[in-house]
Amino acid sequence: MTGEQVQRASPDALLARANKEARGHLKIFLGAAPGVGKTYAMLSAARSEKAGGRDVVAGLVETHGRAETEQLTTGFETLPSKPIVYRNQVMKEFDLDAALARRPSLLLVDEYAHTNVPGSRHPKRWHDVDELLNAGIDVWTTLNIQHLESLNDVVQKITKVRVRETVPDTVFDKAGEIVLVDFPPDELLKRLAEGKIYVQDTAARAVENFFRPQSLTALRELALRRAAERIDADLIERMQAQAIEGPWAAGERILACIGPDPISPTVVRAAKRLASLMDAPWLAVTVERPGASLDDKARQRLDEAMKLAESLGAETQTLVGSDIPAELLRFAKFENVTQIVVGRARGGFVNELLRRSLPHELVRRTPDIAIHLVTRETDAAPVRRPFQAPNWPVKPLEFLYATLAVGAAVAIGKLLTELTTVPNLSVVFLLAVLLTAVSFGVWPAIYASVLSFLTFNFFFIAPLYTFTVAEPYELLALVTFLVVAVVTSALAGRVRQQAQISASRMRATRRLYEFTRRLSGLASLDAVAEAAASEMHASLGGAVVVMLARGDDLDLTAAWPPEDALDAAAMTAARWAYSHVEPAGADTATLPILPWYFVPLRIGEKTLGVVGVAKQKGAPPLDSEARALLDTLSEQTAAALDRALLAREMVSARTATETEHVRNTLLASISHDFRTPLSSILGAATSLIDYGDKLDRTAAQDLLGQIKTEAEGLDGMVRNLLAITRIDAGALELRLDWIDLREIVDRVISAAKRRGAPQHFEVALPADLPLVRADATLAEQAIGNIVGNAVAHTPAETRVTVTADVAADRVALQVSDDGPGIAPEALPHIFDKFVKGSAPGITSTTSADGGEGTGLGLAIAKGIIEAHGGSIAAASPAANGRGTRFTMWFARRMPS
Repeated sequence: MTGEQVQRASPDALLARANKEARGHLKIFLGAAPGVGKTYAMLSAARSEKAGGRDVVAGLVETHGRAETEQLTTGFETLPSKPIVYRNQVMKEFDLDAALARRPSLLLVDEYAHTNVPGSRHPKRWHDVDELLNAGIDVWTTLNIQHLESLNDVVQKITKVRVRETVPDTVFDKAGEIVLVDFPPDELLKRLAEGKIYVQDTAARAVENFFRPQSLTALRELALRRAAERIDADLIERMQAQAIEGPWAAGERILACIGPDPISPTVVRAAKRLASLMDAPWLAVTVERPGASLDDKARQRLDEAMKLAESLGAETQTLVGSDIPAELLRFAKFENVTQIVVGRARGGFVNELLRRSLPHELVRRTPDIAIHLVTRETDAAPVRRPFQAPNWPVKPLEFLYATLAVGAAVAIGKLLTELTTVPNLSVVFLLAVLLTAVSFGVWPAIYASVLSFLTFNFFFIAPLYTFTVAEPYELLALVTFLVVAVVTSALAGRVRQQAQISASRMRATRRLYEFTRRLSGLASLDAVAEAAASEMHASLGGAVVVMLARGDDLDLTAAWPPEDALDAAAMTAARWAYSHVEPAGADTATLPILPWYFVPLRIGEKTLGVVGVAKQKGAPPLDSEARALLDTLSEQTAAALDRALLAREMVSARTATETEHVRNTLLASISHDFRTPLSSILGAATSLIDYGDKLDRTAAQDLLGQIKTEAEGLDGMVRNLLAITRIDAGALELRLDWIDLREIVDRVISAAKRRGAPQHFEVALPADLPLVRADATLAEQAIGNIVGNAVAHTPAETRVTVTADVAADRVALQVSDDGPGIAPEALPHIFDKFVKGSAPGITSTTSADGGEGTGLGLAIAKGIIEAHGGSIAAASPAANGRGTRFTMWFARRMPS
């Protein structure tokens, strides 16, 4: 561990301090009971600040009639109280708006735990203070220890009084500074008797509850302890933010070092007892070496020790480092640990003699931290019986290959000695050892080293074919060879093991990456759940179920292998894990006999469901690596599910927005377009009613004709509105029949002429125009809207031509005009709903409207044609740089 790494500041601590600096500074004057002088101390400190030139304002100060306290308020600007009427009484409260408007540098607000009068902006005064802090205003306030929420039950047992006004501990812990105002109980009782705290009647009642000597002493101890805890947390935060190495023994902190050794539970219990005796916080850590792996039993022992530490109240962490003593000391200094508890090493006499054991290294490397050595219990380590074979993962085939490699080295050596003089054949045997180490690991390589030592001596060292050595230098060479071979085989085997572990972790990382990328492309909840179940099954090897919250219950959304339902007991465990946001089932404290292990799917404050992993009968519990993998996969799944939910909500919100926009546009269009014909109808009808007997027959007929014309126009608009509604809902009913387009075109043009269309119409349909299968009424409405669009938006001298082209499978009906045409920027929008002359980019000469002013005519025509399986298109200019051409394709089906 380099010095640069040791001195590096904690990012979390820096972020916490940055967040505090962004807000106003909160100072709390904390006391054990009323009357200890909190307000007096606050005002005295504020007068010093004011004398130093600071802008200090008294927002609200409660003097309770104490003369010495009232004297300190003189000279301060005081904000007027805000009157609030409650139950026919005028109550005065702190005026938050006035304080925000005044915005002083420092504001004094007494009684932090006060409950505001109903009708105030916030229910509690600490809410008011929080808003002031967010506005960047520094606030000083006062608080008694009995008002802390976590101590409410303790205070009730001490004083026999339930305190109703409380402040959350999280708010108290965020304070920038805590000032403890302490006062001896005897002096406080004397002040109470003199009437300096309460009036006589109130003082008599107070003596029966809070102001008993034993109660005041207990409350005083609570205040001292809570202030000490807050100061200790602030000290650690400052040390970490400024990269200051500990320990600073301002308060005791215990660190338990645990590992896969059987003594670890004893170390944990010893650390817990030490922490309880000192009333100090404690941590439990384990250090993993990079590339090292533990067998199943060692991993299980380590997991059980970590669980034991958590159950006893320790904060647990896993560190990674090659130098275990250096990593432990780095962490201990970073966390301001003052005492370390460690178990006696299992290294034996050699390690103890060379002072390489963990306890010796910790003692040697740190002069500032006390080291507690826990000796091994008699039953802590399994006793090996004499001649008991070691529990190694022996594979006979690997040792056979090692023997063959050494045999090959002997054969190669004999061949070389026959062909030429080789000064040193040991390199051939060393090559065999290296190949064995790289291929099969440490123990086969060590076996190959010893076997090479013996065979090299037997076949190549004089006298040959004996194990004796004639010359001393030959013996030295043999011993050197054996040492080099063993060391080389061990190093090569360790490199092979680390390479295998690295490859395994790389594959796991790649699978996590592929899983995350796969989830990122899924948009539905079911797809995410199915992908998560499949991946967890492949990674953990057991059956997996994913259950999502649907209403008030859990629904089995995905399972692998496929599963339709779980039994009642498994569902109970799943519901418990979901509702309590804790694991349940196998190897937990809740329904541990079940063959399922459930973990909640949680992101932020939302719990989306649970994941269940099946446990085979008799199988060991999930180790820490498997649990970490499951937690990672669960977090990725929860994030993907949350993203799918957000996407669905966005689609719903977008649909609702579009629907609301269409509704508002429709209402605006109807209100505008219906008003003109209705006004004409009402005016004509009123004239007939009021002056009917005075009008001649021609004038009356004109008025009646006007009423009829405007009513027909209203009827057309209503039909268009109903048609577009059916088209959007997909409920357009087609009454298909063989129809003649020539007859329909003639009726449409005749209707346009009756309505006074001044354009010149020309119909040039082929004589052999075939029948098409369509709904006659709807087809007439579509063609009528196209013709009506030409009539409405072209000059009187315009020529409107209707032609048709016949193909083998369809008929193209074309309506063309030689009017001014449609602007290029408006052409892509003409078939949109509610597009009229007032739409952006469309001038009055290019309005896309064939529906009597509602802007629905062309949209309805498009919907009708497409419902028949055809299509519609517009082109402008049509010919000679002018005009517009609409083409409608009808599918052609000959009768059988």
